[in-house]
Amino acid sequence: MPLQRFCMPLWISLCPSLLVCTFSFRVFRLLLHRLLRGVCTCHFSCSEVHKTGRCPKKEVRIVERTTVRLALPSKGRMAEDTLALLKDCQLSVRKLNPRQYIADISELKNVEVWFQRASDVVRKLRSGDVDMGIVGYDMVREYGKDDEDLIVIHDALGYGQCHLAIGVPSYGIFDNISSISQLAAMPQWTEDRPLRVVTGYTYLGQKFLQENGLKHVQILTADGALEAAPAMGTADAILDLVSSGTTLRENNLKEISGGSVLSSQGVFVANKRALLERKEVLDTAHELLERFEAHLTAESQFTVVANMRGSSPEEVAERILSHTNFPGLQGPTVSPVYTKTSGSVKVDYYAIIICVPKPKLYHAVRQLRKAGGSGVLVSPLTYIFDEETPRYRQMLDALKA
Repeated sequence: MPLQRFCMPLWISLCPSLLVCTFSFRVFRLLLHRLLRGVCTCHFSCSEVHKTGRCPKKEVRIVERTTVRLALPSKGRMAEDTLALLKDCQLSVRKLNPRQYIADISELKNVEVWFQRASDVVRKLRSGDVDMGIVGYDMVREYGKDDEDLIVIHDALGYGQCHLAIGVPSYGIFDNISSISQLAAMPQWTEDRPLRVVTGYTYLGQKFLQENGLKHVQILTADGALEAAPAMGTADAILDLVSSGTTLRENNLKEISGGSVLSSQGVFVANKRALLERKEVLDTAHELLERFEAHLTAESQFTVVANMRGSSPEEVAERILSHTNFPGLQGPTVSPVYTKTSGSVKVDYYAIIICVPKPKLYHAVRQLRKAGGSGVLVSPLTYIFDEETPRYRQMLDALKA
């Protein structure tokens, strides 16, 4: 017998006049729902309780949808850079109108894109309302609160680089303070007069300061313009994201040694349960990782082509491997260059192709010239697809752990 039918006589016996009262059917349903909540307060349906004879102790969200939900930041530089990354990976995010918070990706038929505040991206990943997301690592740590159901599957998307750090005034009682240990040893901080730290990172801030010996601390919350708080006298120090440090210096603040909580940039994060339980989520994560890895690996490299005299491909390859520091991904590609001289076709040159890290380009060109290379051509790379995406293998290993 369904639980609703079992509960109906009980409810009628408790309130015989209910059937003849003027309550609407909607009110009756609400009252019945409240009664049932007293019987079962978990996310399982009452039919599940009837079938098993008990209520599961742990609340588990049952996902019935087949679409994969990807959450992206809705505002700010992180949002712009995320959309740019997806575009570079040949993924077109389409909104029907700019005021909507849901979109799709034409290249990924089963994926819904949900635009959320950065903090809500993490919250909804934890709850299972979305399956994957792109957000700053600082947000994952602050709002994820070390939740084991969150798994970072790509930790370096290449934008939004910054670090979360303590900033103190460069004057007054902090004039000679240059480290976190010195800050903790200052006699000014007592139970009655704690160190006041203003931040938007209350979870990370409290944890970090306690771990570094600061026993008397008061965490104050704020969303913006933190740098003004010490000068106004409303706080002694700040804990905020730092990129170049210019804003700190312009407000007479300084970083201190050991005061960096974490380094952050854009990361690709997922709900661990969704990856384990739903194949469509795992497959989508695989494709996104392949696209991200292929683009980001290629973005840091140049293709370099040069002609080189030699008697054989092996002799030219030996020269490259012995006299340069840039053999390519697995080794140089060597191809014959055919020339026609006096009516006959012969091979005097070989074309070599290597990949070179962008910061090392001019050093590589000098080495190639010294080894006999000429006619050096340089071009950017768009994608480099490996035999297997390393981060996908890392993700699978993490899921097994």
